[in-house]
Amino acid sequence: MSTTFRRYSLAAAIVRATSKNGASASPGNCTQPDILASVQTEPDMVQRWNGAAPYWEKHRDVIRQMFAPVTSALVEDAGIGSGQEVLDIGTGPGEPAMSIAELVRPKGEVYGIDPSPEMVAVARRSAERMGAANAHFEVASADRLPFDGGRFDAAVSRFGAMFFPSPVNAVREILRVLKPGGRLALAVWHTPETNSFFSVMARVLEAYAPSPPAEPDAPDAFRFAASGKLRGVMREAGVDASERLLRFAIEAPLTAEEFYTVRSEMSEK
Repeated sequence: MSTTFRRYSLAAAIVRATSKNGASASPGNCTQPDILASVQTEPDMVQRWNGAAPYWEKHRDVIRQMFAPVTSALVEDAGIGSGQEVLDIGTGPGEPAMSIAELVRPKGEVYGIDPSPEMVAVARRSAERMGAANAHFEVASADRLPFDGGRFDAAVSRFGAMFFPSPVNAVREILRVLKPGGRLALAVWHTPETNSFFSVMARVLEAYAPSPPAEPDAPDAFRFAASGKLRGVMREAGVDASERLLRFAIEAPLTAEEFYTVRSEMSEK
């Protein structure tokens, strides 16, 4: 069977904000109540991502290619450039941290954090294999970062914010580790209707095994699909944010069967 390029139209919301002031709080001290607290415990989520890690490593190059437009948008909105120190939250198998590491060389550094030990292990192997000495990876949650305040020039998260156990506290914590004037850019999925990457497979699965409706603020892919919802989180965290819709296409050098395998092994939704 010949290999073809599968092309899908997608849409993501890019929400960005600028840190106004430095913070002197201690690492991981954000414990205030969060109106969008997760209904799923973090250990459950970590277990899911640990199980998916081998497949994200297996398909790493294809996934990096597919989501390159989102990485580029985050780099632009966060104002990332050579020599900066950048934080990637929810880095998974090391992206977009590895792509950013190439941009900030030779003096810049990138730190990727993820709550999944298996995902972090994948990221570390990738950095070693690619000789990316300026890319570092740690096991940590977004709302308990192991860094001093005012350290980073920029912070990004590519499709990670939807899974923050405590979104408001996570944003507060990220702002804490940003330098005054540092930028934060978050990419989240737009609606299922604008993302055939999800809806094509979902329609097939729903025909045979309908799934119950998700809880209102459950940590899933479309948690922040509604326009303005993530901006509301940012506002509650104490920072004004802007939002833009990014429409892009992904192309993968795969047969239809191969694409289905990649998509299904990345996650069950």
